[in-house]
Amino acid sequence: MSASVECIRDIGTAWKVIETAFSVTPTTGLRKDSNTTASATQSTLTTSMELQSALELLINHGVGHIIEEWFLEELRVHLQCRVAPVFTAHFNKELPPDTSVASYMCEVIQELYDSLAPYVLKLKQLEDLVNLYQIPTADNTDYSAVKNSTPTAKVSLLERAQTLFKAVLLPRYQLPERLYALVKRFYSAAMQVHHAIDDAVDKENDEEAGEGIRCLGCSSDADDCSCSNLTLAFRQINQQLYELDLLERFAGEAVTSVIHEKICSHVQHSCKGNFEVSYLRSLEHWLETKVVRWLSEVYRGSDACPRYSDPHVAASVEVYESRLHHLLYETYAAVRMEQLFNIIIEYPESEPAMLDLRRCLEKTNLRSQLVKSLKTALETRLLHPGVNTTDILTAYISGIRALRTLDPTGVILELVCEPVRKYLRTRDDTVRCIVSSLTDDSSGELADELIRGEPLLLEDSCQGEDDMFNWETWFPDPVDADPTKTSQSRRSSDIISMLVNIYGSKELFVNEYRTLLADRILSQFNYDTDKEIRYLELLKLRFGDSQLHYCEVMLKDVVDSKRMNALIHNAKLLGHQQMDPPINAMTLSAQFWPSFREDKLELPESIKRSLDSYTRNFETLKGNRTLCWKPHLGLVNLEIELKDRKVPVICSPVHATIIMHFQEQCSWTVDELSAVMHVPVSVLRRKITFWQSQGLLKEEKTDSFILIEEGSKGGRHDVHMIELEEEAESAMASSHDQREEELQVFWSYIMGMLTNLESLPIEKIHSMLKMFAMQGPSTGECSIQELKYFLDRKVKEQQLIYAGGVYRLPKSGS
Repeated sequence: MSASVECIRDIGTAWKVIETAFSVTPTTGLRKDSNTTASATQSTLTTSMELQSALELLINHGVGHIIEEWFLEELRVHLQCRVAPVFTAHFNKELPPDTSVASYMCEVIQELYDSLAPYVLKLKQLEDLVNLYQIPTADNTDYSAVKNSTPTAKVSLLERAQTLFKAVLLPRYQLPERLYALVKRFYSAAMQVHHAIDDAVDKENDEEAGEGIRCLGCSSDADDCSCSNLTLAFRQINQQLYELDLLERFAGEAVTSVIHEKICSHVQHSCKGNFEVSYLRSLEHWLETKVVRWLSEVYRGSDACPRYSDPHVAASVEVYESRLHHLLYETYAAVRMEQLFNIIIEYPESEPAMLDLRRCLEKTNLRSQLVKSLKTALETRLLHPGVNTTDILTAYISGIRALRTLDPTGVILELVCEPVRKYLRTRDDTVRCIVSSLTDDSSGELADELIRGEPLLLEDSCQGEDDMFNWETWFPDPVDADPTKTSQSRRSSDIISMLVNIYGSKELFVNEYRTLLADRILSQFNYDTDKEIRYLELLKLRFGDSQLHYCEVMLKDVVDSKRMNALIHNAKLLGHQQMDPPINAMTLSAQFWPSFREDKLELPESIKRSLDSYTRNFETLKGNRTLCWKPHLGLVNLEIELKDRKVPVICSPVHATIIMHFQEQCSWTVDELSAVMHVPVSVLRRKITFWQSQGLLKEEKTDSFILIEEGSKGGRHDVHMIELEEEAESAMASSHDQREEELQVFWSYIMGMLTNLESLPIEKIHSMLKMFAMQGPSTGECSIQELKYFLDRKVKEQQLIYAGGVYRLPKSGS
């Protein structure tokens, strides 16, 4: 043995020994026989003593470091010329018929593994010799460690070879399209089998678990189930790719895509359309027990695999798991954002879904996307003429409650609901709907808010921050908050204050409440004011006593009217005059009530006599006061006696006057009635339809009506129908008419200003009106834009002159 060692005295001979020891024959690289590894280890007759002598000689001559570089170059050539073309060719052709993806992938990866296994074995032998004889290696500081956390650590020979595998076999991180499709199909099938097996384990006590005709894993007949074969192929492929360090490059993108699709489909299937249950915790449990377990099996294998205990792989899976949780939150948030409009409408029943979404927003960066999505949904589904104002307000109130739960800072509510506020300002009936809901027991939500009795918090009054007293729990507003608004106004949970802030003025709501209160009193004609007094006291807590003083006077008028009626009907009254028919009246203080709707109506003589008698009785009691009647307002109790029946009816004075004229003659034309009653023909036609529907009048010919004394007993005598009709017709003047009347009051002030001061700019006129004319509930506010429109109208009517930016009155005689 020593003689053979002495024979190696030159570098050439020593290098031949190295080549012989670490060469891999071409036939070994392409064989698919599993015994090739064993034959490769015995492919040389070189003795360990010869190898040792050769290594010592090369080290002594300072060329030992080239051994590794030579071997890696040999490996590179082998990969490029023989392995890579064969491997790539498998994915440039269609999948053979009657061949499953699992079997095809298993065959291809097995062939690749057999091609590289001899080199991996030689690599390990060479690395052992390098470490044993401390053979110097080439400078490899340009390489970065693959599995070592220290960037400057020495890279092993095996790691450099594995980097070479990836560079030659899969030069781009993104797989070719055909290869990616096959890999994704394989891992998608593997995940389906994994979930089916887990579900079967979960249902093993279920008697019906095994009665399925088709396997839920491989979708084959139960007798031809291939789940076990696919599972074995899955584990074998993952292990072989791991040993070659190709697992992440080969399967990473496909595994991520499969998991993403699985999470999306599971979230959609589990929770779409149901908002009353919290799903986030169950989804997190599903992710940890199903998806993460499968992911761990891809990268770590089963508990028996050596790579399962690899700390680097375990750390990578843990990082991947945190990303999957983030993906779950993003997916769940995206699903809920699509349904957010419905979630808001169904609140508070949908509060669990809103709390889940709140958690997801805390863990993701989807606030801006949520705001944009919800704004679009509101504009598409809510803010258009086809939706009633009441429905818009109901949705707005639900949105306030729901978005307060989603974001207690109020920033999302502020951003999302600003278009709703702007749109509501364009609706003429917004204030009336809000006030009606406040004083309507059936509306529920706003009536409950009113009972809370909190004072109004207007945006203009929130100039300073009052939160510092609770500084220990204080948090700054989010970055997307409007800096021009205070945190206190945003965080307020008072819904009524937010509704008032749509217009920013208490006066609008107080004036609308006056009109609504007057309408209720006159339409119901009821002296019971307990309910209205209760609402008034609650509103005073919100709007203040001074704002609602006129409403107090109105309710006092009702109480006084009840007492006055009792006195007037007292037969013992000095100078008492009998009234036939009897009259009960509401005596109203004109200066405290809103403007009434002015309609002409000439009452029958008998009714006029009774009204005159009532007036004289009133004057007897009040002395220097008299009454100015509104004949078109009120209710009339009638009993219509016909040949075959008596019909009791509660109707308006107009309806009563129509039917009473048919006592005088049985047939009337519309023109004749219009002349007698002083009512427009168009209004009269509409009123007569009620008596037609009751079967008392019949249109004999066009615009000519006769009384029907005898009719079928099935005729309609619905008293409530007229009440519904009159409810639509307010007793008060329209908002446009009331506004015109207010502007005429301003006009008298303006004429006085211009008479004394000759000419004024619009800014000065507006400031003086605010100082002298816009005081108290009887006069509303007037913006400078509305004032300009009003003054320009007066210029067109030649009642004003505008020149040089100032207004003046025209000279008399010009």
